[in-house]
Amino acid sequence: MSLIETNKLSKLFTRGEEEIWALKDITLCINSGEFVAITGPSGSGKSTLLYVLGLLDKPSSGSYNFDNQEVSKLNDTELSQIRNQKMGFIFQSFHLLGSVDAVRNVSMPLVYSQNYGQPLTQASIKQRAEQALELVGLADRRFHLPNQLSGGQRQRVAIARALVNNPEVIFADEPTGNLDSKTASEIIALLRELNSQGRTIILVTHDPELAKNSPRLISVKDGLLGGVV
Repeated sequence: MSLIETNKLSKLFTRGEEEIWALKDITLCINSGEFVAITGPSGSGKSTLLYVLGLLDKPSSGSYNFDNQEVSKLNDTELSQIRNQKMGFIFQSFHLLGSVDAVRNVSMPLVYSQNYGQPLTQASIKQRAEQALELVGLADRRFHLPNQLSGGQRQRVAIARALVNNPEVIFADEPTGNLDSKTASEIIALLRELNSQGRTIILVTHDPELAKNSPRLISVKDGLLGGVV
């Protein structure tokens, strides 16, 4: 079943009088349950594509249908609700709050859910966050601060945070970029396991091994699709 469909999706940035097309006429379809890697040289537009698909940035033109809803013209509040309830995000630099422990970091999407008519008790929020940490193998680190965790453990916290609201798709921007090869392999294995359970995974990567072994590869160059497998 189609989860993402774009038609001639484009993104224009302006720098003074200069116009830069980060994306040009991107037309693609991604089905629910796929594992997709987006690759390309630095500055190719691959991260911009991920951010537009993840509703973190708006296209300049074209259409974007997510989960049978045209989203390219929605307002910021509507986009925020879809991101919170249907999407999870993993970033290269983790983006964890340094002053709170793993449980509270993971619980943040649940806290924001209450802005969209999903009231949850503090007990249920804590329980769901702890369950997500258990899923990624960090139950025994749930009360640790980010600076008390290794890079791989911090990325696992970020993955647990991405999972806690049971999203339809997880977007990952260079999820192994700050990790050593052994830890990167562990994170990749975790993402593959989540995909085998039915999660849709869409990631940007420079890792040639991850790209080579991904079930589906989308390459981007100069804002254009260089190839879709």
